[in-house]
Amino acid sequence: DKVIRVVPESERETQILRAAFNRLKVDLWQPSSPLHIVQGAAADVRIPQNATRSLLPFLQQANIQYTILISDLQQAIENQTAGRSHRSRRSLPGYNYEVYHSLEEIEDWMHYLNRTYSDLVHMFSVGKSYEGRPLYVLKLGKRSRPYKKAVWIDCGIHAREWIGPAFCQWFVKEALQTYQTDPDMRKMLTQLYFYIMPVFNVDGYHFSWTNDRFWRKTRSKNMRFHCHGVDANRNWKVKWCDEGASLHPCDDTYCGPFPESEPEVKAVAHFLRKHRKQIKAYLSFHAYAQMLLYPYSYKYATIPNFNCVESAAYNAVNALQSAYGVRYRYGPASSTLYVSSGSSMDWAYKNGIPYAFAFELRDTGHFGFLLPEMLIKPTCTETMLAVKNITLHLLKKCH
Repeated sequence: DKVIRVVPESERETQILRAAFNRLKVDLWQPSSPLHIVQGAAADVRIPQNATRSLLPFLQQANIQYTILISDLQQAIENQTAGRSHRSRRSLPGYNYEVYHSLEEIEDWMHYLNRTYSDLVHMFSVGKSYEGRPLYVLKLGKRSRPYKKAVWIDCGIHAREWIGPAFCQWFVKEALQTYQTDPDMRKMLTQLYFYIMPVFNVDGYHFSWTNDRFWRKTRSKNMRFHCHGVDANRNWKVKWCDEGASLHPCDDTYCGPFPESEPEVKAVAHFLRKHRKQIKAYLSFHAYAQMLLYPYSYKYATIPNFNCVESAAYNAVNALQSAYGVRYRYGPASSTLYVSSGSSMDWAYKNGIPYAFAFELRDTGHFGFLLPEMLIKPTCTETMLAVKNITLHLLKKCH
């Protein structure tokens, strides 16, 4: 299997690519659906070995230029987690934050923190997944007063975006390790609660470890089409199944049979609704594109508190860049990335959470979903600066 990048140079090329990718049912990495392929913007696509023989000559015949991003995908998968099999099962105090962890390891880690840091960490479940797994959340913060504002952070809505859950764990580690020494962190944990969900789509994430590394959706069954899963970021009750979502159960952006059809989405939506007065920020972590997005995703329009959100984004992106010079684009999701309906970020915003952001972490396509483990640390370090920046912005009044 290969991953190639095509940048359509004309309307003709755009139409040819949309049609071809639709027909061949390729795995589109970027954008998430053939509908979003536009002139002048890169499309990254994974081509199975058996289709390489037909698709590449087809592109050459149509005179469409492409570049090969990853020439041997299996090799790249093995490189990403090199040395995984003989990685010693280190005890939890020596938990390694610079490798990717399976669902089981992440859950053990959460239980461990819950026992070890009971003054700052409280672990609970908001419900069960389609396959019956608990949906764990860590509540992080000093129990300094009964009522505190809160920030919600989730990672791993899309199963194959492994850097997300790695960042959620990194955030918790940083909070616990620097709480004593860093005045900003101390302020954050004293004045706020953080609700952190390291793996939103637990079934899908587990499946991406055991069966298909590039699985994106949940794992619910569709009886009629024998396809699994719904895009958990198209299943929210906000302009549900409109532009940028698919009605077909086999598609990667399938919106589901109805809003909140997925138990994972329903459980988190229920929790956020219940705590909507307390939660002031919603942060969701995805990959890949190096972007910081805010509402709206489903339409081209300016949000009422645009100035506050825009300045928070601008400062966060600058803070992030200060670490390694990595540039992030920022702006409304619809115009910065593409229009998509039924997203968690829009839903959070529509439900009264004033600061709603979606991060698209590294990179911009060189490794795509296979970001090597050696890039976990720099990616998380820079992202941490952005998240702290947004959080501190939140604590200052913005008018």
